[in-house]
Amino acid sequence: MSFAAVDVIRAKRDGGELGDEQIDWVVDAYTRGHVADEQMSALAMAILLRGMTDREIARWTAAMIASGERLDLSQVSRPTVDKHSTGGVGDKITLPLTPLVAACGAAVPQLSGRGLGHTGGTLDKLESIPGWRAALSNEEFISQLRDVGAVICQAGTGLAPADRKLYALRDVTGTVEAIPLIASSIMSKKIAEGTGALVLDVKVGTGAFMKSVEDARELARTMVELGRAHGVDTVALLTDMNTPLGLTIGNAVEVQESLDVLAGGGPADVVELTLALAREMLSAAGLSDVDPADALHDGRAMDSWRAMIRAQGGDPDAPLPVANEIEQVRAERSGTVASVDALGLGLAAWRLGAGRARKEDPVSAAAGVVLHKRPGDRVAAGDVLYELRTDDPSRLPVARVDAASAVVVGDGPAPVRPLIIDRIG
Repeated sequence: MSFAAVDVIRAKRDGGELGDEQIDWVVDAYTRGHVADEQMSALAMAILLRGMTDREIARWTAAMIASGERLDLSQVSRPTVDKHSTGGVGDKITLPLTPLVAACGAAVPQLSGRGLGHTGGTLDKLESIPGWRAALSNEEFISQLRDVGAVICQAGTGLAPADRKLYALRDVTGTVEAIPLIASSIMSKKIAEGTGALVLDVKVGTGAFMKSVEDARELARTMVELGRAHGVDTVALLTDMNTPLGLTIGNAVEVQESLDVLAGGGPADVVELTLALAREMLSAAGLSDVDPADALHDGRAMDSWRAMIRAQGGDPDAPLPVANEIEQVRAERSGTVASVDALGLGLAAWRLGAGRARKEDPVSAAAGVVLHKRPGDRVAAGDVLYELRTDDPSRLPVARVDAASAVVVGDGPAPVRPLIIDRIG
């Protein structure tokens, strides 16, 4: 059955509920180029403003999945479980988490993306490693998953092509924040990749797409229900993204911090969230009796990392890029660090070259921000608060402006925020 795109737009604009056939048609027609970008932009804006029912979201997600192929991971003998983060600042958790969970007996088919704006991208970080490649064929993907147990790569062109086209459109039309479209975008790819279970890390705070706990909880609930409706055991953690994760924001600097975690060290918050997500993933995979902390401390997680990097052409022993220009920013007064704003420092790292404004833009492997202090730390006047790193000194002035008010030094104790806010599912 065929529809007129303008009728579908009007129906949602006026607060109506789209029928199954309308949804199937508009997703398929847009993927094949029969619905114009400006028409899909109007529909996406109508969805942002009017919302969707659970039934509409479920059907939209199914249509996105149906636009491409669905991988069959039955050749993999281990239980499969994946993780997805909705994006944040300093969020390098995928890097230590994937090999850690693989070291504990599960297989992790981690399809990841690139950064845009102030949120970093896992693939950009890993491309700091000489020789490492993000693009794998389906055959390479399944073979590595079977042999190594851990894969981090970009999604193939055959998986949910409707999402790839629609996401690029949403990014330039101010509709990224629409919860129905976020949920269907994430879940269509994760379901299509064929994983048996999924753990979601839904970020909330200044550095996240979801600014309120209520919106984050609604997104998490929607995605958990979508996963379960498609036979994927799904749970979600709501985690704080008001403060950057760890001490590094960028690409190579986040890889180095991930290596510190895999070696049994690293910042406490990165270790805490890595282990919390690992335990959720192992429980979903039927391996709840395995303690992932043991694999961090006995070297198995690091061995898994090295095998994963080598399998994708990378050299795990190669030195990581270091920025040519490093500028230290010092405290003007003594006191206690009251807050470290994730958005301000994420924007500064982006300005320094660690992120991109358009999907076609290159990123700098060495650029970024390195924190020396976190909330609750005591500082004396003149102590280094953070470093701005870049290969292009002309980027420093605007980055200084973004970072200038991000680290606040006060007199009293810093408020204590839990890293893990809630669990859904």
